[in-house]
Amino acid sequence: MTEHYLGGVGIAEALGVSRHAVHKWRSRYPSDSSHPFPEPDVEIDGVPGWRADRLDEIVRWRNGLPGRGAGGGRPSAARQEYLKHAAARGLERGEALRALLTFTEEFPEMTEPELCAWLIEKWRS
Repeated sequence: MTEHYLGGVGIAEALGVSRHAVHKWRSRYPSDSSHPFPEPDVEIDGVPGWRADRLDEIVRWRNGLPGRGAGGGRPSAARQEYLKHAAARGLERGEALRALLTFTEEFPEMTEPELCAWLIEKWRS
């Protein structure tokens, strides 16, 4: 009987992030870090795989990242300020939010308020 595992792409699709984000999490949170990414169950030719039943564990790991857990409701003050600066630069709200999501995936170790402040500072430079 064939066993099926999730690779980086499968985890990314299940979490709604890019494959690149999963790769960065694994490299930034190794087994000796304070918040290690869950170790794979199998590795074939250097490619890691996780049992599908461990997806909840990976979701809990992601939710435990610093700065995670807040959400829903009215946009944070940082997001509102970011959207104001984005609009001043001619970005529509949807474009600005997609850009913010892209940066969130690219820099998973940064909180949204940190990213907003960083982007605003880049625009001021």
